Amino acid sequence: MSPLEAGTQAPDFSLSDQDGNLVRLADLRGKKVLVYFYPKAMTPGCTTQACGLRDVNSELAALGVVVLGISPDSAKRLKKFEERDNLNFRLLADEDHAVADAFGVWGPKKFMGKEYDGIHRLSFLIDPEGKISHRFDKFKTSDHHQVVLELVKNQSAGA
Repeated sequence: MSPLEAGTQAPDFSLSDQDGNLVRLADLRGKKVLVYFYPKAMTPGCTTQACGLRDVNSELAALGVVVLGISPDSAKRLKKFEERDNLNFRLLADEDHAVADAFGVWGPKKFMGKEYDGIHRLSFLIDPEGKISHRFDKFKTSDHHQVVLELVKNQSAGA
């Protein structure tokens, strides 16, 4: 597994969201985009992370950031996740993990002594030109939203 680095052009992608609408990264040029990868909808850690982002989404939007959550779940499961937790951003279904592969976040994992391939919990902030400006790989599910918000606020203050 080799996650993409800051300064790299983000791979373009098209994925269906929880409502079955196609989302293209190229259509979001001109905006900052937080692409966050998470292993499985409606699990404890993923719920904590998603709810944190939900709670600061209006602040992120005011700073020009669009949030996209990507997992290998089906659109149907993502819709249940959105409704259950009142999520206010788009969740994208990467069932064949092609986008996770392109970003370098699909690879070997260990859980309770078992090894398997899956999504690693990483996030990427993509700038308005489509380049990765920051990779988030050191955070807890409970503080991910704060780490992202703090970085975006600092970038905006320095701009």
